[in-house]
Amino acid sequence: MAKTILDILPADYASGKFVGRAQSPAGPCVISIERGEIFDLTGVVATVSGAIARRTFAGGEKIGPVEDGLPEGWTLLSPIDLQCIKASGVTFALSAIERVIEERARGDASVAAKIREQLEDKIGSGIRSVVPGSEEAAQLKALLIEESMWSQYLEVAIGPDAEIFSKSPVLSSVGSGAQIGVRSDSSWNNPEPEIVLVCDAHGEIVGAALGNDVNLRDFEGRSALLLSKAKDNTASCSIGPFIRLIDDSFTLGDIRNADVELIIEGPDGYRLEGRNVMAQISRDPTDLVAQCLSEHHYPDGFVLFCGTMFAPTQDRDVAGAGFTHKVGDSVTIRSQKIGTLTNSVTTSRDAPAWTMGIGAFVSNLASRGLVDKI
Repeated sequence: MAKTILDILPADYASGKFVGRAQSPAGPCVISIERGEIFDLTGVVATVSGAIARRTFAGGEKIGPVEDGLPEGWTLLSPIDLQCIKASGVTFALSAIERVIEERARGDASVAAKIREQLEDKIGSGIRSVVPGSEEAAQLKALLIEESMWSQYLEVAIGPDAEIFSKSPVLSSVGSGAQIGVRSDSSWNNPEPEIVLVCDAHGEIVGAALGNDVNLRDFEGRSALLLSKAKDNTASCSIGPFIRLIDDSFTLGDIRNADVELIIEGPDGYRLEGRNVMAQISRDPTDLVAQCLSEHHYPDGFVLFCGTMFAPTQDRDVAGAGFTHKVGDSVTIRSQKIGTLTNSVTTSRDAPAWTMGIGAFVSNLASRGLVDKI
């Protein structure tokens, strides 16, 4: 599981600009990577949120070349701090079908296969071919209602309004190399490999990272009102490895056309591979950001998970039971231009406790004389 900084950066890291966070013996530090060198920006700007707001990504104290890694005793953290953590769901046709399956199966994986076949035959081609919110989408909705095939998930898949929800509290996300948690009482769950857009307070996309929006299919399938319980649990939100900043070497076009690879390797020898193809997303990333911004204010900026087309249907142990995580699974999410995010699976009950909330974070910065650098 242990990887060096060099292992988790993209191959063209020397031409890109990155910002992230690391835990030092003194406390959290803001770090950047430029021209293959690592810098500690904390003395200049003490939060990633502040760095983005002021576009302060250079300067600071030079740590050394990427090849030498972080100083002794430092570990990588999630690359965000004060930003709100938002997520969008049902943004791919496949994920829309799978959410309807969960709903109709009432969270029971054993009955999902038959429902999946029926739904794919009846609605698969339709939701793949329409633009959400268009007149054609409205006509498809009317047809599906007549056939008693409509669902609240299809409403956000092809209707005018995207599903946008709060994924996790400020400062609660974990980074590359950390454990991710699934609820100990969940029997049907999976990782969700996604692109995470990083935005300033005005909704401008300044960069992107990778994310794992851990999903409990049994909880959400029983009721959409359990979305928060299915999504927001200790260590259930992983982001990393760094934020790659948008510049000449990494553009919004790269985000729109990114392939996100997933590998799950179990302690039992199990292996599963998947892929999330951003070119197949039903809503443009800029539209998702606009819907997230909506009539809200995010004074410290926000990040937005874009959703995934990955929904594993392969049986892991029992025929017809589908896939679910086991403790000890290794989850690797990789994208060519962004890097590699790797986590090991535990339960949210047994994951390391989240202790550095906003109060503890500010107190730590105050003890280091850094409050004026936020």
